[in-house]
Amino acid sequence: MIELYRDILTLLDSGAEGALATVVHSAGSSPQKIGSKMLVLPDGTIRGTIGGGAIEQATIEQANSVIRTGRALVFKAHLTRDLAMCCGGRMEIFIEPVGDHPPLIIFGGGHVGQRLCEVATAAGFRVTVVDGRPEFASAERHPGAVACIAEAPLDALDELPWGANAYAVIVTHDHRMDEDLLVAVVDRPSRYLGMIGSRAKVHRFMKRYRTRGLDLEDFARVRAPIGLDIAAREPGEIAVAIVAEMIAVRRGADVGFQPLSITAEPVPARSPGDLPPGS
Repeated sequence: MIELYRDILTLLDSGAEGALATVVHSAGSSPQKIGSKMLVLPDGTIRGTIGGGAIEQATIEQANSVIRTGRALVFKAHLTRDLAMCCGGRMEIFIEPVGDHPPLIIFGGGHVGQRLCEVATAAGFRVTVVDGRPEFASAERHPGAVACIAEAPLDALDELPWGANAYAVIVTHDHRMDEDLLVAVVDRPSRYLGMIGSRAKVHRFMKRYRTRGLDLEDFARVRAPIGLDIAAREPGEIAVAIVAEMIAVRRGADVGFQPLSITAEPVPARSPGDLPPGS
C-alpha cells in the first residue's frame, strides 16, 4: 500500500492525471475486500489491484471515464450476473480523479499571456510562463503561475513539463519566434498545442515550412488559429476562448476541431475575430 501512495505522489508531482479506485463494499466471494485500492494511469496501466479479472478490467474502463470527465463515480457490479465471473460476489468501487491539474506552458508573458495565465489558473491548470524578457516573466506579473522562466523560449524547452497530459500555447510578441518555436515543439509530447495568429499567418508559416522541407503532416494537430471561435478581440476574451478550447480537449467535448491545413494553399479568412500577436 505504501508503494501505491508513492505512485500517487509521483503522479501529482508530474502534473499528470489518473484515477484512484477503492473497494467500498464487498459481499460474497469477491476477489478483494473493503479498502483495496488501484491507481489507473491515463495510458490504462495500473498500480495496485482490486482483484484482477473482469472486475478489474471493467473498473479500468470506468476509471478512464473519470480521468476524461474529472467526475468521481461509484461502480457497482454483481460479479456473476454482470461480469460472468464464477465467484458470485458483489462489489462497489469508488473511483475518484487524482491530480486533475494538468501542466500548461505559456510561451509569451505579454497581454494575452498574462490574461491566459489568470484564466487557466482559475480553470485548474498548473501554469509555467516562459518569456525572454524578465519583466514579462515575473511572479509579480503572473502570481498564479507555478513557475516563471525569464529565458529565451528556445533555450528553455528541456526545462519544461512536457508529457502526454501537457498543454502548450504559443503567444509571443514576435512572429519569427512563433515560427521557430512551433517547429521546435511540435514533436514534444503534449495533449494540446496551439499558436495565436490569423489564418494568413498560419498559411505563411506552412508555406515556409514546406520550402524548408519539413513534413507538414507533423503540424496537423496544431490548433491555429487558437481558441474557440467566439470573435474574441481583447486579451481577456482571447484568453477565455483559448481556455475554453483546452477544457474541451481536457473533457473530451466535441467542438468541431479542424486539423491545421497542411497544403500551404491560401485559406479563407476565419472571422473578424482572428487573433492578434500575443504582445
